[in-house]
Amino acid sequence: MKSFCVSRVVCRVAVIAALWTGLEVRGAPQSIGPAYKVETVATGLRKPWSLAFLPGGNALVTEKFGELRILHQDVLDPAPVAGGPENILKEGDSGLLDVVLDPDFQTNQMIYVSFNEGSSKENHLAVFKARFDGKRLIDGKVIFRSTPEKAGPQHSGGRIAFLPDKTFLVTVSDGFVYRDAAQDLGSDLGKVLRLDREGHVPPDNPFVDKAGVRPEIFTYGHRNALGLLVDPRNGDIWLHENGPKGGDEVNLLKPGRNYGWPKTTFGIDYSGELITKLQKAEGITDPVVVWVPSIAPSGFTLYLGSKFPQWTGNFFVGALAEHSIRRLRMEKDRWMEQEILLRELDARIRDVRTGPDGYIYVLTDSDNGQVLRLLQR
Repeated sequence: MKSFCVSRVVCRVAVIAALWTGLEVRGAPQSIGPAYKVETVATGLRKPWSLAFLPGGNALVTEKFGELRILHQDVLDPAPVAGGPENILKEGDSGLLDVVLDPDFQTNQMIYVSFNEGSSKENHLAVFKARFDGKRLIDGKVIFRSTPEKAGPQHSGGRIAFLPDKTFLVTVSDGFVYRDAAQDLGSDLGKVLRLDREGHVPPDNPFVDKAGVRPEIFTYGHRNALGLLVDPRNGDIWLHENGPKGGDEVNLLKPGRNYGWPKTTFGIDYSGELITKLQKAEGITDPVVVWVPSIAPSGFTLYLGSKFPQWTGNFFVGALAEHSIRRLRMEKDRWMEQEILLRELDARIRDVRTGPDGYIYVLTDSDNGQVLRLLQR
């Protein structure tokens, strides 16, 4: 394994100004913090997308354009895990996406994998469930497919997070050219969905029994959500999503809420044209953090480990476009400080996770992707 030291650059962010102007405002001079080390755990992954830690020190890694892989005590098994989903669209944003363990994995060995099923002409987000015996997946089946099918490989979503009641949320992005569908409650596009462990709709979902509305919808008005987590301390649900040209957001999710896209946004179209004149509107829940220019967030972890006590309770966001990780500190539901990490690597960051050992793990997004570990210097 390789390790090297890097410095950290801290910037404080005036969050209220960001919300009202759509700009990330640095309200205090930058300062230099103590150093940390980055250790290379594994290389040779084909665009790794998600990381899930197994009991006993092993981990599963998805490759967006590859296979499900396993790390045996920090050593990448050259053979992929057999028995996974089939008919995977591996193009653009589509492929093999998130992997998460069942809340009762210790007793049932079940895992969940999100992926894009179909072709570039007709595809949808799907959730696959199987039992992992330590070597292969057994009795796998697709338990959910999003509606409707779409054309194109862009803006897939696919992040999964379990709630305390053992139902789970999964993000379905807007499909890029279908952005108006994010406000259409008859479509799963541009939504966060809530399902039970068999892929069925829980009876207490916010839109159950409402005519013309997909009952699996939990929240709507999302563009391209690639970060999702649940705070185990209080059950708060946090999501971040990519804006267009500017306007990336961090949102605190509440059942049934509308988060605006494309009715409101702090960004503009890639062409430079306005998408909407509105940044706020009645009935729209405001974001907690807005990034302009975009950092293209992907991957999300809440640090509650023991190795970095100064970071306890902080959130970490991977950034594909900025080639960094953003550390976010919150006080009383307001973001007070941001810190830019790993800019020195000049690498697209796809995922960020807290390991059971208390260290922070990172996936880099490339054809020779890496698993990295942040250590104290």
